Amino acid sequence: GRVKMSAEEVLVHAVELGKNFCLYFDELECDALCKEKTLHRVLRNVNSQLLVVRPDLNVAAFEDVTDQEMQSGKGMHFSIHCYKTTTPLAGMPVAFSVQVENKSYYMCCERECGKMIVRFKEGEVPKEIPGESNIIFFKKTFTPCCSKAFKFEFSMEQGMFLAFEEEGYLRKLILKKLSEDEVDETMKMSL
Repeated sequence: GRVKMSAEEVLVHAVELGKNFCLYFDELECDALCKEKTLHRVLRNVNSQLLVVRPDLNVAAFEDVTDQEMQSGKGMHFSIHCYKTTTPLAGMPVAFSVQVENKSYYMCCERECGKMIVRFKEGEVPKEIPGESNIIFFKKTFTPCCSKAFKFEFSMEQGMFLAFEEEGYLRKLILKKLSEDEVDETMKMSL
């Protein structure tokens, strides 16, 4: 005759199955990202200027910062959130956030008038990212021989990197296309 399972056994069985399925799906979910660690750093360009975010003016630019200003550190102490990924990618996936006046802002890129713009929006960086995200950048060494400096490629557009552009007296943070085999110093950043 058939063995009748008690409700309890079925329940236990379903939970185990669920676990297995989760693990199984983890393997399949190739582009899922999960936050692994957070580094606290300042970002410097080739001129040793620090990246400063001013959300009230909607601008992020590299500036000469005095030691005193650095201590108070408004908008220049970044959290670099490093994500773990199930697929080897073109670099370590990272997201940036910064504290200004007790509020947290994260960096993202948006298309505006046909051009990609770097923006800082109020909010927290998610612990997990299921697929593509406009807050993820790939951290790469600047050149093979220069392992102390980095460049950050926008994850959703290959060949587009964080860089600075002189606009009047400002050295504004922008997203810039890197042409093949070119070394562009405006993309060089140290942490």
